[in-house]
Amino acid sequence: MGDIASNDYAATLSDLKRRIRAAQHRALQAVNAELVQLYWQIGELIHQRQAAAGWGRSVVQRLAADLQQEFPGRSGFSATNLWLMKQFYEAYYQTPKLQPLVGEIGWAHHGLILGRCKCPLEREFYLRATVRCGWTKAVLRHQLDTHAYHRFLNNQTNFERTLPEPSRWQAALSLKDHYTFDFLDLGEQHGERELELALLRNLRAFLLEMGNLFTFVGSQHRLEVGGQAYFIDLLLYHRGLRALVAIELKARDFQPEHKGKMEFYLEALDAQQRLPHEESPIGIIVCRHRNATVVEYALRSAQRPIGVATYSVVSELPESLRTQLPSAKQIAERLAQWQADRSELT
Repeated sequence: MGDIASNDYAATLSDLKRRIRAAQHRALQAVNAELVQLYWQIGELIHQRQAAAGWGRSVVQRLAADLQQEFPGRSGFSATNLWLMKQFYEAYYQTPKLQPLVGEIGWAHHGLILGRCKCPLEREFYLRATVRCGWTKAVLRHQLDTHAYHRFLNNQTNFERTLPEPSRWQAALSLKDHYTFDFLDLGEQHGERELELALLRNLRAFLLEMGNLFTFVGSQHRLEVGGQAYFIDLLLYHRGLRALVAIELKARDFQPEHKGKMEFYLEALDAQQRLPHEESPIGIIVCRHRNATVVEYALRSAQRPIGVATYSVVSELPESLRTQLPSAKQIAERLAQWQADRSELT
């Protein structure tokens, strides 16, 4: 076989593999949608029979046994799963805006969300995030374990205005509102250089706290602008966002001027060091304390993507942060914005 024929064959084979995988993916999506629709209908029927005829646990257990006898090998018809189908229907049948989304994720995802989230707004968040970000079951479990819902709502960033869809949501979910550096041997009173050196000595633990998609680039990263040298405390790279992440450490309260300094760094990184395949760099100001209103005002005029988070060197979350969760109305408005953004893309 000649070189031309060989190259033509390789290209044809690659194209066929791509088409087959795409067809398999579409087939799996169609099967999942049909399965979820079936489970919705079963849940609806059990809900109706329970209301009209008083079906209880014994009847559902009998129904499960009869279905498993008729369809051997189908574990989906256990009594536990039938009750989950009823819970699934009851969770969403009164929210028509969410019903088109329920068929877009797997049944295993629904089981995790229903089992871990009792608040309707929290369920809506994880449902939308799973659809939007394409979370696998393992990733969804990790997001639940790390309380992504609360992290997202407490985040103070300007990502919604400065990053494109869908990067804005992935960036917001990658940033914590509070970092716990309890692995550092630091007292409550310490300086920024002490904090930086302690983080570098515990680099692995630091990256785990930041998130598993962050990688380390350097410390005191040098930028040269107008013949003068400037230094970023820590420079990371986020593999999911494909973006450099500049981190400034502040062992004190957030101040509005911190935003201006970070914007300057991001401008320089974007102009001098961003590679063609990378997205715009992101800045994270990690400070000891923050006033939510001051942060909000400071970020209003920022044209570069910046987030402000707090940190502690003890494992207990500060009381001030426990009470900062937005109101139900504010949460609903943010979730509605997700829907609006998604509608613009379809």
